[in-house]
Amino acid sequence: MNIVEMEKSPVVDTPHKVDVRKLYDTRNALTVHITLQPGEKLKKHITPVDVFFYVLEGQGIVEIGDEKKEVSKDTLIDSPAHIPHCWYNESQNKLRFLVVKVPKPTAETKLL
Repeated sequence: MNIVEMEKSPVVDTPHKVDVRKLYDTRNALTVHITLQPGEKLKKHITPVDVFFYVLEGQGIVEIGDEKKEVSKDTLIDSPAHIPHCWYNESQNKLRFLVVKVPKPTAETKLL
């Protein structure tokens, strides 16, 4: 059994410059935890694999392709491969969500 505590996982340096922590990293899948403080956002990017997001806390705006929606805690969002996407926290509270990539990407994410 492998138990990972998010708070004890190191913050990974990414081009987004926000709190990103790898929680699960195997040859088959990748899961990261992202925290966006009020006013923070991710840079728009494209992933080479399907991704789904699960909101753990707060509310934010997710943009996938031409769609932009406000989402909140306990919501799952599907993001197909090769579609530009982005997250924004325009609220006054912290936003936390999981990002699950399956299968684990073998190519790099492309920033736009």
